Amino acid sequence: MSARRARAPVGLALILVLLLGTGSAAAQSAGSAAAPPATGATGTTKADPNKVVPVTDLDAPQAGYALTGRQVLDIAAKDPTAREVVREVKGAYPGAYTKGPGRWQVSYFSRDKPPKEVAQLYLSDGTRKVTEAYTGYKVAWTMARGYAGAFGKKVNSPWVWIPLTVLFLLPFVRVRGVRFDLAVLAAFGISVAYFNDAQVDTSVPLVYPLLAYLLVRALWLGLRRAEAPREPLKLLVPPFVLLVGVLFLLGFRVGLNVTSSNVIDVGYAGVIGADKLASAEPIYGTFPSDNEHGDTYGPVNYGAYLPFVQAFGWSGTWDGDLPAAHAAAIAFDLLACGLLFLLGRRMRGPTLGIVLAYLWVAFPFSLYALMSNSNDALVAVFVVLALLVASGPKRRGAAVALGGLTKFATLALAPLFATHGYARTRLRGVIAFSVAFALVALVALAPVIAQGESFSTVYDRTLGFQASRGSPFSLWGLYDLPVAQSVWQGLSVLLALVLAVVPRRRDVVGLAGCAAAIVIALQVGVTLWFYLYIVWFFPLLAVALFARYAEPAPRGPALPQDVVGTPSQGRSSGSIALA
Repeated sequence: MSARRARAPVGLALILVLLLGTGSAAAQSAGSAAAPPATGATGTTKADPNKVVPVTDLDAPQAGYALTGRQVLDIAAKDPTAREVVREVKGAYPGAYTKGPGRWQVSYFSRDKPPKEVAQLYLSDGTRKVTEAYTGYKVAWTMARGYAGAFGKKVNSPWVWIPLTVLFLLPFVRVRGVRFDLAVLAAFGISVAYFNDAQVDTSVPLVYPLLAYLLVRALWLGLRRAEAPREPLKLLVPPFVLLVGVLFLLGFRVGLNVTSSNVIDVGYAGVIGADKLASAEPIYGTFPSDNEHGDTYGPVNYGAYLPFVQAFGWSGTWDGDLPAAHAAAIAFDLLACGLLFLLGRRMRGPTLGIVLAYLWVAFPFSLYALMSNSNDALVAVFVVLALLVASGPKRRGAAVALGGLTKFATLALAPLFATHGYARTRLRGVIAFSVAFALVALVALAPVIAQGESFSTVYDRTLGFQASRGSPFSLWGLYDLPVAQSVWQGLSVLLALVLAVVPRRRDVVGLAGCAAAIVIALQVGVTLWFYLYIVWFFPLLAVALFARYAEPAPRGPALPQDVVGTPSQGRSSGSIALA
């Protein structure tokens, strides 16, 4: 197969992804079949049954409730949490609310201007007892309360997580150069256990030593001198067994997603945004109140959900089903696995392809993302795609633009990918990358531009919102370290720029290692870090670790040289083959 023919499927994939993001407006103007009516901006979204409704008359009976607001406040005042808050926060006062059938909420506020909610209690109308009580950051962040299955449902079961971790580690126990790195990746599961137990003060500090090690390791892989391929991987089982494992785990993951997963706000946001694209409505600043800040992602993210919303529809509410979000998450997961196989097969051969695909399907955190039906595997899709097309600057530019306009953090990879394989004095490839990047970005932004959405609105709803929000899910937010955070963020940006120009491995191993380092460094600096983000850098790290090993020699008699062909000398200018 010629190089031109081999690259054709990759080019078609890029074109298809672009069409997902921009075809909706054109289809509507041409009179094609429309998607389900938009609900986000038109006010037809179904009412939230658990909506918090303030009780204005504390002594009046509430329809469907046995207690009055006054009685609820009296019950709450006797709770130890409420007593402690009243004692510690001078002048704290309560407010009563209904919160769905048979449920009350009592919130305590400070006398600050504006008032700050300092405690939140839930009461049962039937039992007349306080069922939950929260203070501190758990008032604003329900995800810090340890609700069972809030992220990923059954994946958090020890009967799923532990066997999957064993499957992730076991085949590679004989490979000295990677087994400790895989153990570090698996160790994030310890932090998840504390997070699920609502021990955020423990779960958050556990993450950063692991990220720090992986950052240093990625830099070492990316910056060290290129070497001849190591000996073939000493797998515990033959590659064929891993292939069977890939097929089995793919089926298991899809089945578990369909039968026992939940859709978090991230996946719901994708559905809403796709619905708006289909109806040619503005995206930013128009999301419904039950996912007000779901417009924080790039337009490619919403375009990627478009075919699934058109195929499965949308009921107009966060109804707990959202088949379009399930289908999208499954598709992103399968794409990531398939692209990793193609990448490994192209770099080394089928064994590396099988190993990379197996690592993805056996990694507990890729299943965590799938079972949460988030968009994070889509980020992995685009970073792997960028590695797959690394030999061509135009294709690299297109892939990086698509990834960066999915979740903006990966825009930081643009300088590194722009200079991949080129000496500092050679600008032709950088220019080609930049032009392709700009053109693809312009096409991806076309629906936003067509709706006349202002740059300030888009910025405020995306990067502005992300930069301004606080959270307890990082060292910076948990311990209030704004100065140290700003310093680290500056260093992260500097790292992304420096890695683009310093001497490094010119092959895809070096590219993957440096890219992983940039993504990890940026993640260390964010205020809201979460376990779903691990899959952003995991494929990059897997490639940098495992592509250093040679493909096993084929069994059977050696083929004559005229059949095998003359080995290519390779080119340093971005060839996907290893140096």
